[in-house]
Amino acid sequence: MKKIGIVDTTLRDAHQCLWATRMTTAMMLPIAQTMDSIGFESIDLAGHVQFDVCIRYLKENPWERIRLMRERVVQAPLRGFMRSKGYSFTDIMPDDLNELMMERMIANGFGTMVVFDGLSDPANVIPSLKFARGLGARTVGCLAYSLSPVHTDELYVKMATEMVEADAVDAIMLKDSGGLLTPDRVRTLVPAIRRAIGNTRLELHSHCITGLAPLVYIEGVKLGVDDIHTSIAPLANGIAQPSTQAMLRDLRALGYEIPVNDDLIDEVSEHFSRVAENENLPVGVPLEYDASHYHHQMPGGMLSNFKVSLEEVGMGHRLREVLNECGRVREELGWPMLITPFAQLVGTQALLNVMHGERYGIVPDAIKKYALGYYGRLLAPVEPDVLDKIVNNGSSSIPTTPTPPKPVVADLRKAYPNMSDDERILRYMVPGDHVDNMFAAGPTRTEYSFAHPLVRLLKTIENRPRKAHVSISHGNERVELRTR
Repeated sequence: MKKIGIVDTTLRDAHQCLWATRMTTAMMLPIAQTMDSIGFESIDLAGHVQFDVCIRYLKENPWERIRLMRERVVQAPLRGFMRSKGYSFTDIMPDDLNELMMERMIANGFGTMVVFDGLSDPANVIPSLKFARGLGARTVGCLAYSLSPVHTDELYVKMATEMVEADAVDAIMLKDSGGLLTPDRVRTLVPAIRRAIGNTRLELHSHCITGLAPLVYIEGVKLGVDDIHTSIAPLANGIAQPSTQAMLRDLRALGYEIPVNDDLIDEVSEHFSRVAENENLPVGVPLEYDASHYHHQMPGGMLSNFKVSLEEVGMGHRLREVLNECGRVREELGWPMLITPFAQLVGTQALLNVMHGERYGIVPDAIKKYALGYYGRLLAPVEPDVLDKIVNNGSSSIPTTPTPPKPVVADLRKAYPNMSDDERILRYMVPGDHVDNMFAAGPTRTEYSFAHPLVRLLKTIENRPRKAHVSISHGNERVELRTR
């Protein structure tokens, strides 16, 4: 029976979905060598979100994380992600900076590079894939799955065919960031892609947002998928990927061979269960089917961060309203695939429409650039009346005719003459004083400590609404805490 490979997503996409990307390097390092010995095809580690959160919120150098992990992970390739038009949420990066970013990611330890494009345009990804391959990396070209009148099987077959014929990829990934695939769609789409790419490996990536991903994986494997993307419970299910443990059970029951070490997977699971308890972080649980998800189609990581952002501005109760607006905005903008940066673009515009009442009264620069074609050829035109509002209410400094961004690397090196390209890239990616604050925080922590159970209990009490009296009993011992 066919062997199926596992691409592990625990250290990137899983905690991006469930922990708002707040897993620290110190949480990873103690278990990294164990994960390396499991037998994964690849270990997913970082995309733009991880770089950004490391700098802004964790005060960690993302390059240092990669190097520390590479020291411990020597068998499984570490996997990095880049999007086609740049390594920033809303900016279009110059080609020379994109190439420098790719070069530095590979030099720091990534053995596999994945390139994706929300407009499903082969011309947007093939140059980056070929550049990475020229640097010795294994390359994976993404088919960013979405649902709309324009996201047809023919669209994906065409893109996959062009990437393979250009000799740009070692594998093709059907990337379902929104958890939208169904077993029925897999039965037409996977065989069509399989025929088009021949012997090139085919990966399948989905999320459990609708509860269908485990069934989608099983059906996909039956129809020719070689590798599936899973995360190790408790960092699985919810809006993350299917759990490695459950997929091993089910696929082996169907006769497939998956050559990984189950005992080591259990060790990793135990480690992250303790981390979740120690940090009071959520664990993934299966979700009920939600048909409304097929309207807004927001991906798992975006949903997690979206919820946090709304709660921070006191709008947590309006999440459903904003999600409904996301579906409407996406249709009006010509059905962009909700993957970085377009998930952020659509989500931001929907939020502004709801907050301010007037739809498209406030238009971010990135929305205007998207509508005018700065990110590439649109899959469908923007609705004419909406385009008029975007052009009229968007920044007048944005020319209506897109022009390619000018090279910046030479100027960046002149502006920062006494630092490495790694640091220059961080300062370009995250402006302001965030990089300075990151360095001021000191070296990246490499050791993780678990708090005593009593300390965890007291922290839990502290985080709850203020109490006048707390009583803790254990056998004949009792502790009374009272406010004065």
